[in-house]
Amino acid sequence: MEIILDAFWDTLKLFPFLFLIYVLMEILEHRTKLTQSQKILQGGFAPLIGSATGLIPQCGFSVMAAKLYDKGFIRTGTILAVFIATSDEALIILISDLNAAHAVMPLVLIKLLVSIGAGYLANAILPKEKLARVGAQDVQAHFCCSDHDGGMLGESSDFKTYIVSPLLHSLKIAAYLLIVNLVFGYIIDIAGGVDKISANAMEGGAFVQPLITGLIGLIPNCASSVILTGAYTNGAILFGSLVGGLCSNAGLGLVVLFKNGKKLKRNILLVLVMYVVSVVVGIAVNGFMILLNMV
Repeated sequence: MEIILDAFWDTLKLFPFLFLIYVLMEILEHRTKLTQSQKILQGGFAPLIGSATGLIPQCGFSVMAAKLYDKGFIRTGTILAVFIATSDEALIILISDLNAAHAVMPLVLIKLLVSIGAGYLANAILPKEKLARVGAQDVQAHFCCSDHDGGMLGESSDFKTYIVSPLLHSLKIAAYLLIVNLVFGYIIDIAGGVDKISANAMEGGAFVQPLITGLIGLIPNCASSVILTGAYTNGAILFGSLVGGLCSNAGLGLVVLFKNGKKLKRNILLVLVMYVVSVVVGIAVNGFMILLNMV
């Protein structure tokens, strides 16, 4: 029952973000004059904006970004920036712990710099990435139902377009996420819970820990950020290991991304890049702290 309730509440917290992203998509499609410049989603400041939104303590923005990326509205560098910047519940936990609150600003600064750098580097490597034109009519097929053309919901209206259709899409995705939360919640429970995972999985030195924390960060569940932060506050891992693990902690954004099986290779490559970045950053930070005798 506890696993079911946790999965339900985790999904419920994300539902407003899901609804918001689908409303946004409808606006992007139908209000072309508002977004025809495409500066916000596809402009030069997109990775910077993505990094800033990703830092907000909630994985809902990674879910929103994943949907936009899957529909071709944002570039690879932007989604990478959002994912790397995301920390889910970590910042809240650190702030609430007086003995660990000092780590918040260094963590935010490092993740911001890494996410922005990775985002712009990815866009530089993929300069000719094909994107969907925001507001273009041919985008309609990607995320619109026949509802808009007078299907089962009757004649089209603003209410049906901007409220009913996004609501139906959100409910479908929420159901999918609920199943994922249930599965991973059960797996974590079988493994002995968050505390046991923290105690057993974090063994190793400064240059080994990031290899493990990077993998834990990839778990598409808010428990991963709790595991990493709890291990750090209890002295089980070094600060660099925490940073590395949180750089790969994209939350449920990865679940939404992998829902599209047709782009499996692209999604796997994105995950591998995130993992490599997280490990490199974790080892670099730990090495720097050792060099300065900070550990």
